[in-house]
Amino acid sequence: MNMIARTDYTDRIAAAFEYVPIVVLIGARQVGKTSLMRLFDKSGYRCSLELNGQNAETAELFERFSTIEQYLRAQMNEGLDGLLLIDEFQFVHGISTQLKLLTDKYPALRVLCSGSSSLRILQEVEESLAGRVRLIEVLSLSFREYLAFRSEGERRLFDALPTDADAAVLAPLQAAYTDYLVYGGLPRVALAANKDAKAELLNDIYQTYLFNDVRQFAQSEHYAGLSKLLRLLAAQIGNLVNVNELSRECGLPYNVCEDYIGLLSQMYIIKLVEPYFSNKRKVITKMKKVYFCDLGLRNIVYNSFSEPAYRVDNGALFENEILLELWRTKKAAEQVQFYRTQNGTEVDFVVSGPTRRIAVECKYKRFDKPANIAALKHFAEDEQMDRNYVANINLAAANYVPGLFANRIV
Repeated sequence: MNMIARTDYTDRIAAAFEYVPIVVLIGARQVGKTSLMRLFDKSGYRCSLELNGQNAETAELFERFSTIEQYLRAQMNEGLDGLLLIDEFQFVHGISTQLKLLTDKYPALRVLCSGSSSLRILQEVEESLAGRVRLIEVLSLSFREYLAFRSEGERRLFDALPTDADAAVLAPLQAAYTDYLVYGGLPRVALAANKDAKAELLNDIYQTYLFNDVRQFAQSEHYAGLSKLLRLLAAQIGNLVNVNELSRECGLPYNVCEDYIGLLSQMYIIKLVEPYFSNKRKVITKMKKVYFCDLGLRNIVYNSFSEPAYRVDNGALFENEILLELWRTKKAAEQVQFYRTQNGTEVDFVVSGPTRRIAVECKYKRFDKPANIAALKHFAEDEQMDRNYVANINLAAANYVPGLFANRIV
């Protein structure tokens, strides 16, 4: 696989090591966590060593503190002055305790880990690594990263695109964005040579990695219901999650269905978005909305790779993509939520935190001039948003999302 720099993540890793000795990259399978570990700049460290948590020998090393200490001193140096990389660290039983002891005894040691299950990782962190670790969520490729994986020339074109770009100039980027909405942003898929290869890879990843991972936490009698639940969720991205209805349709008891929805979220297959409210009496529901963490995986579950222009769910696909971009670019203390009231007012996304508050409405269409959407404008005024945006599929003058900042309403 091409090693494309994802500097947003590597910069965050470097910044985290200024404050904590352990950084854990968490996210779904195949989003590029291992590649990020290897891309991280090791020039500032005296030495580095990489271990794989799925290797039985690695697990044996961490069974006793004296064993892993002796091994690292032999492989690195006496003072453990360096960087230790551990891929899929959650597979090593009791590793958190050993890492705590190691980093307490050897203050120059830095540990960069990766893991695909937030369930196991959070258990490890809560046990003994509190205050010593920073978790960094790794998502699939942004559109800009996707372009860099496909063609550095397309990425440079996207960065330099003027607002009045000619249709012929835009054509390759529009084709790339269409593929992106259909096949998602997993690095291996982005590098696949053609659409058939992309679809086959997505099916392999879904069958071999993701669904098998989920089934490890499920009871065998629930496998069929869980599979149906995932298909039902794929069919309603951007909609409210009604556990009662889902339970009836997939044949799982209510509490089991609710638990599996939580499991799918913790495994980075789906993303649940909570409602925003400042006045509880206005809010129509406390139910969450569901999205997928990668559109390619959503579409393999949904069993459709048709082009967005010919799909009835193109608006939902686009909204899902905007959610992912907002999630990628939100600041540490910010939340991404949605707004819906009893009088019918809806705003797709609200990003709020200590330093900014923005509202975003998604429209799968192109605008020749800034759009004026009454519900968005009134919400922004009532809730004192700093900015409000209409996200659309214009590709010009965009840094994060095609068109997200091009049609700002002021």
